[in-house]
Amino acid sequence: MQDEHADWLAHHRQAVAGRAAALEAGRTAEARHAATLLEAFVRRAGERGLAPHPLSATTYDGRWTYKTRLRGWYLKSNRSVAVGEDGEYYVLTVPASLRARFTGAELSPSMPRLIVGAGGGDGEPVPLDHLLERRLEAGARWP
Repeated sequence: MQDEHADWLAHHRQAVAGRAAALEAGRTAEARHAATLLEAFVRRAGERGLAPHPLSATTYDGRWTYKTRLRGWYLKSNRSVAVGEDGEYYVLTVPASLRARFTGAELSPSMPRLIVGAGGGDGEPVPLDHLLERRLEAGARWP
């Protein structure tokens, strides 16, 4: 009986590890595709003369806004995500910080997704390519 249980556990662990590896491979492929879209956006924005501007970050509760060292283009009108002039994808929400009020918020690039907001609870999921195209079409008139 114990051998049977041990075999089942080993098989179950192997199946879980296989699913996790497949999910990670899919996520990595998705991020590579999204990165290609972001790089093309930066190139096309430059060709259209759409200059990057300073990006700011907002606290999770929306009470404070902090400067960052980044320049780029906001993709959503609520300014929660952006493309940096470096072609990286940034989520512009941060924890509240007294230090950030004086020195600015430090942001790291996030792994881009093809569907912005997928799995999140705030707002509707939107395909990344639609956000990028909408931003290019808006030109300097972005909200």
